[in-house]
Amino acid sequence: MQTQNSGAKQKLAYDVAVIGGGPAGMMSAIQARKAGASVVLIEKNKTLGKKLLITGGGRCNVTNATFDNRDLAQKYSKKGKFLLSPFSKWNAKDTIDFFESREMPTKEETLCRVFPKSNLAQSVLDVLIDELENANVKIITDSPVIKIKSLKDKIINVETDDAIITAKAFIFTTGGTARPETGSSGDGFKWLKKLGHTISAPSVALVPVKIKDEWVHRLQGLSLPNVKITLLDTKSRGEAKTGKILFTHFGLSGPLVLGLSQIIGEALREGSMTLELDLFPSLDQAMLDEKLRAHFTKVQNKKWANALAGFVSPLLAPVLVELSGINPTMPVNKVPRVARLAFVKKLKALTITPTGLLGVEKAIVSSGGVALEEVDFKTMRSQKIENLYLAGDILDFDRPSGGFSLQICWTTGFVAGSSAGVYNAKSLSTISCLTKTEKF
Repeated sequence: MQTQNSGAKQKLAYDVAVIGGGPAGMMSAIQARKAGASVVLIEKNKTLGKKLLITGGGRCNVTNATFDNRDLAQKYSKKGKFLLSPFSKWNAKDTIDFFESREMPTKEETLCRVFPKSNLAQSVLDVLIDELENANVKIITDSPVIKIKSLKDKIINVETDDAIITAKAFIFTTGGTARPETGSSGDGFKWLKKLGHTISAPSVALVPVKIKDEWVHRLQGLSLPNVKITLLDTKSRGEAKTGKILFTHFGLSGPLVLGLSQIIGEALREGSMTLELDLFPSLDQAMLDEKLRAHFTKVQNKKWANALAGFVSPLLAPVLVELSGINPTMPVNKVPRVARLAFVKKLKALTITPTGLLGVEKAIVSSGGVALEEVDFKTMRSQKIENLYLAGDILDFDRPSGGFSLQICWTTGFVAGSSAGVYNAKSLSTISCLTKTEKF
């Protein structure tokens, strides 16, 4: 990797300057170079991809295997309509092909989540760094941008502690505010606001939820692959989703909880709320009662305290015994029918009370960012600044859990890099003509 860290402030000139060395920035730089531009990638951290390495618990959920572009766009709710044009140029299948063609095999897991077969985010970063080096992209690390000079509707240069960097086009890929220790401190939002862009206030998204109920904390470490959560006492009352949850010492995490966290956070800002857990979403109450009675037949001589072993996980069993209200010393064959039915009902509707979300230091991504109406999504060019392009988490999308955040980075990074790479002040119209045949 090439780096530039000199004591004297230099004057450097490139066709394209990319600010931010995360996934969107690296993809932008690679593609701008493929388009024939001279490219510099500027990163404030000492190394590239610091946040990428912690995604997916260090495994990196590369994308989601949703291959129909309209279906993929719908995953981002109403704002997904802005992604239809970018997805026509780079979609989830393109992401998988990109990495697999560079000797990084992938695998698909539950809910269409795609990971490297190595289970290592480092594998993803290695591919990107190899591409940057092979493309001869100039990389400047450990160099936060401290000043941006603009004139009318164009950026003239950016300044770091070591250099003043002039470019024909600039790409901002500085991310949001989640996990600020990785460099996502919201710098780009401040710059863009000064440049005339509208910025929706960033807030945490895809973040674990704090739960009041003490029994939840006692289940720390327990992962359940198929639970339905229903939101109660909110504007989204009755909204329910099913997926994997993880109990923690403070409450709940896991893909399902992360995906609901933004709605939960919004509801909590308006008052209190309740969540309802269905531990057996594939069974109705009658079917679950039949399943429980069949289990009771096998353990009819046991006391209630020990009867749930084999029916639910060992960690969950004693908590459910306690929550049932049934005398733990009662033999299973003596449990009254009304008590059994009440227990079945509880398994289908365990209520818990969220008290808040963890902070930006634990969030996977943040919501908020540049108003989407101020970006030309055919090119990812700013509609405020003629030679500025935007990509990645700096954009105001709602990103569900499951690889969708990184897919925005790959897609918008590809389009921004391709567009900026062929930018010239006299003929912007050529940028809109990019097609899939022009990729790599």
